[in-house]
Amino acid sequence: MRGTFERTKKLREESVTTKPHISIERALLFTEAYKKYEGSVEMPVLRALSFKHYIENRTLYIGDGELIVGEKGDTPQAAPTYPEICCHTIEDMEIMNDRDVVDFKVTEEDKKIQEEVIIPYWKGRQTRQKIVNAMTEEWKNAYAAGMFTEFMEQRAPGHTVCGDIIYRKGFLELKEDIEKRIAELDFLNDPEAYEKKTDLEAMAISCEAMAILGKRYAELARKMASETDDEQKKADLLLIAENCDVVPAHAPKTFHQAIQMYWFVHIGITTELNTWDAFSPGRLDQHLNPFYEKDVEDGILTRERAQELLECMWVKFNNQPAPPKVGITLKESGTYTDFVNINTGGIRPDGQDGVNDVSYIILDVMDEMKLVQPSSNVQISRKTPQKFLKRACEISRKGWGQPAFYNTEAIIQEQLEAGKTVVDARLGGTSGCVETGCFGKEAYVLTGYMNIPKILEITLNNGFDKYTGKQIGLQTGDPREFKTYEELFDAFKKQLHYMVDVKVRGNAVIEKICAEHMPCPLMSSIVDDCIEKGKDYQRGGARYNTRYIQGVGIGTITDSLAAIKYNVFDKKKFDMDTMLKAMEANFEGYEAELNMVKNKTPKYGNDDDYADEIMKDVFNTYYSEVTGRPTVNGGHYRVDMLPTTCHVYFGEVMGASPNGRLAEKPVSEGISPEKGGDTNGPTAVIKSCAKMDHLKTGGTLLNQRFAPSVVQGEEGLDNMANLIRSYFNMDGHHIQFNVFDKNVLLAAQKNPDEYKDLIVRVAGYSDHFNNLSRALQDEIIARTEQTF
Repeated sequence: MRGTFERTKKLREESVTTKPHISIERALLFTEAYKKYEGSVEMPVLRALSFKHYIENRTLYIGDGELIVGEKGDTPQAAPTYPEICCHTIEDMEIMNDRDVVDFKVTEEDKKIQEEVIIPYWKGRQTRQKIVNAMTEEWKNAYAAGMFTEFMEQRAPGHTVCGDIIYRKGFLELKEDIEKRIAELDFLNDPEAYEKKTDLEAMAISCEAMAILGKRYAELARKMASETDDEQKKADLLLIAENCDVVPAHAPKTFHQAIQMYWFVHIGITTELNTWDAFSPGRLDQHLNPFYEKDVEDGILTRERAQELLECMWVKFNNQPAPPKVGITLKESGTYTDFVNINTGGIRPDGQDGVNDVSYIILDVMDEMKLVQPSSNVQISRKTPQKFLKRACEISRKGWGQPAFYNTEAIIQEQLEAGKTVVDARLGGTSGCVETGCFGKEAYVLTGYMNIPKILEITLNNGFDKYTGKQIGLQTGDPREFKTYEELFDAFKKQLHYMVDVKVRGNAVIEKICAEHMPCPLMSSIVDDCIEKGKDYQRGGARYNTRYIQGVGIGTITDSLAAIKYNVFDKKKFDMDTMLKAMEANFEGYEAELNMVKNKTPKYGNDDDYADEIMKDVFNTYYSEVTGRPTVNGGHYRVDMLPTTCHVYFGEVMGASPNGRLAEKPVSEGISPEKGGDTNGPTAVIKSCAKMDHLKTGGTLLNQRFAPSVVQGEEGLDNMANLIRSYFNMDGHHIQFNVFDKNVLLAAQKNPDEYKDLIVRVAGYSDHFNNLSRALQDEIIARTEQTF
């Protein structure tokens, strides 16, 4: 059993063996509140009153041996539903219950309540239906074809990260700030004064609710303490009660209270809305270290106790499965992981090295607990001690994909590129998979993935999509008549421009729908400038407002364009008609052409400028099409390059590609080269990847795979650390490692019951191998095994 302490061993075992299940309680309580208040108050206040009603009446849970309390549902591994956003059908719930992977148990009683109470009320009210009804036929056709995805189709906006305000102020102090701001409103000269008052009143109600949450937990802990004869349990429960007397109503005073404060906020925000992704703690080591140092100095905390508390926190993260998804939304993110990403290391706001005592404790906790949640990363700056980097590499080479490695200097430059101040940029980092943002000050909302290789596919079919049998793109001409590669690339650019237009037009409507119907007063109360502006997070209240469209498949499209340019136009080995026929036949009967495009054509990932220049052209075109476009709530669009599990889905809706990728097979993930295409070793890969201008993005994702023997010993450790430093010196944003024996994964496919604890790195997260679809398992196995 993993875990340093008997307490955390037991809690971890319970977490990993409990089956995820649907909790209907939130849906019921929010429905009750909406029925009571809808029509009598403005929408932000309705949202806040509904949240307060939920907090006042929800079931509380304190598990045996816990030191940190709070769950999203009635027990660990309970997943609440959010009918105001996506009201699941009975068929949806049966699918969740019955599917082979990422399933949620649904009771017959839950289905009855859903059918008789939840569905009738939310019919016509849920934002999912409002979004679908508001979309154009062009959007619907492109979405059905897998040209792009839409995050808000089943979840809510809200990709942001906690700053330090919750360690400085409790929610009753925040409520006082809000009331003061209301008193300052100028109804004579400010035409938005009423809207501001409404948003601020909603924030104040949400702050009240959070104080109630702590009070209720304190009362429950004392009641449980009075009912036990076990002196250790009694002491633990009374300590919980003492902490909950303080937080979240007031600012934390101790290390233990600081952890509990964050956890209450996490539970509050993720039950207010099912934000994509879950609310992350940001620079956890830097937030907690002042409490740690003071408590150690005061003699009330030891390093061992601090580690025990953090191990308890790790279990809490793992107890929270991502909200249930169905259909395409499941395909783009097929995992229980809800993408909490903890940043460790980096630099402090004053520009000095940010590694501290808590940083090393977090590494030890990560290493010992070996849980897929939370995702953990280390920020590596030029000032980061080599000792810290090598300790992180020691954990990474154990083969379960954590921690990931991020370039602090790149993160700062990316934020400066986006118009943030140096001070704010230093406070930022990454969340979700690899996405960069300014912690506590920014709404950086992911809006969906763009299938870049499929844009080439419809270009080669004059805008026609063979998957849906519809004309979904522009008629840019028969590619057989193109005289030059440049004509083909111009046609691709026109198709890309059109598809980004379709996506952004849809996003504009969705953003308005979410702002009107899904305000989030609790999250607004702790994101900088929302109180000062008197404006909800969803309406642009945060200091910075950014929207992302994530590009997928850069390796596949680069090699595909290289295959056409090299073989059709430059070397004239065969003509475009032959290429199209070979693709249509899935290369059956075209073995010679398949051999040419797979084995005798320059490929991205080998430090070959022929292919890498094409990658740069594609990236720069995509960047130019998206970046800087205005959003309807005062922000701007940016790009990042990551897939989650969407690269598998995007491949499923495509035929064969010019580079020899067969029909329905996954496209490349992140900015990683196409599987098997990178043959010149890991240093060639990072040189190719570094030719992309990472600093113009909001994040890029690079996977590398090694056999365990390659990174063993001190030499292997040094090679890993040096590879990371080298890549980051070239302005690479992120790198992560899968370290496994291919035969182990093949054995796990044949005998899954014998490998229940096997964890691998997927994209920006790690997951149990058995929880992955067969297609995703195969894709991971097929990734190139590198050697130094």
